[in-house]
Amino acid sequence: MIHMEENPQNVTAVDLVVAIPTFNEAASIGRAVEIVGQGLKEYFPDRQAVVINCDNHSLDGTRDAFFKANTSVPRIYLSTEPSRRGKGANLRMLFEKVQELNAQVVVVLEADISNLSPSWVPLFAEPVIRGAAYVTPLYLRHKYESTLTSCLVYPLSRCLYGRRVRQLDAGDCAFRGELAAAFLEAPAWSEPVEATGIDVWMGTVALTSRQPVWQTFVGAPKKHRMKDPFAHLSVRFRQVLTTLFEQMAVYEPFWRRVKWSKPTALFNLDGQEMDTPPIVEVNAARLFQRFHEGFQEFDGLWRDAFDPMGYNKLHEIRSMSFEQFTFPTQTWAALLFDAAAAYRRLGEDDRAKAALVDSLLPLYLGKVVSYVKRTERMSVQQAEEHVEDMCAVFEENKPYLLERWPH
Repeated sequence: MIHMEENPQNVTAVDLVVAIPTFNEAASIGRAVEIVGQGLKEYFPDRQAVVINCDNHSLDGTRDAFFKANTSVPRIYLSTEPSRRGKGANLRMLFEKVQELNAQVVVVLEADISNLSPSWVPLFAEPVIRGAAYVTPLYLRHKYESTLTSCLVYPLSRCLYGRRVRQLDAGDCAFRGELAAAFLEAPAWSEPVEATGIDVWMGTVALTSRQPVWQTFVGAPKKHRMKDPFAHLSVRFRQVLTTLFEQMAVYEPFWRRVKWSKPTALFNLDGQEMDTPPIVEVNAARLFQRFHEGFQEFDGLWRDAFDPMGYNKLHEIRSMSFEQFTFPTQTWAALLFDAAAAYRRLGEDDRAKAALVDSLLPLYLGKVVSYVKRTERMSVQQAEEHVEDMCAVFEENKPYLLERWPH
């Protein structure tokens, strides 16, 4: 729900929306608006366009910086109520406004992208103009950037919904305006979706809509505020995996029928690589320690949730030294499938479901250690081929998920 709106140019209908979700982004929103404005003027001069700031009631001057930015493109500011936080809450307002404006094309870009350029606007918008319903980016990434995507989100979503969308949770996207209604009506909206689960949630709604989903090759990394990828992982892991599990229940009739995945249309295939992604360091020894700590806290829960064969295999993996450590993808997939089925059986017991999801974090960290050790001497391209191999293992083992899933 839109708590507050400022529309000084009284915009009532547009062709193209570029939305920038924010929470305390006064330092970056102005630059982002100016670059987006350049892109709209340069590439879409004949289209009615508006830039919308979807804000979490920021108190740092984000709104003022948004309106002070030097661009002639019309602007609309939307804010949630003061107590409501999360990117999902921001985008919920956007869906409502898109319907009201009857927009045909919507692009969502995060505010803190330091290498954002005007050319990114058509990279996202043009595929929708050409027929895509939903567009996700293909950024250049270091092999250890976003291991949550590489080791979990991509293999699981591809196996379930049958489309190869590499960066489903990239944070930026574009969509056909009429999809806004589908987003507003889609089930499984929850607190995790209001926060960081929104990207996976939107992607899954799009994948199950039977409308064209494309990827767009950006030819550059997404450079933004770099954080230790594992420092705040527990919250993001919980929100993303909870969203995936909740949507599995909703879209069971869809994914049950999917046997194998298909490639996804790729826009800008001939695009040049403009830059190299920043190197991401991983403290594998620390993650290995956290994997072992998980046994002290969650072993009983795992015994109940996992098939005995998988549970015993997990203890075999535990006995390996750091030097010899490997976490086979087949075991990782089977444990995730067991957990998804156990989550479904828990019904409305939210506390037990949250505990189950949290228990999977140390196992995921163990899988990351295995992935890092397997790919440490590989190029980015070779590591990418290894990720594709992992996805194939998930798909090959999908009958096990169907067998374990409660009827």
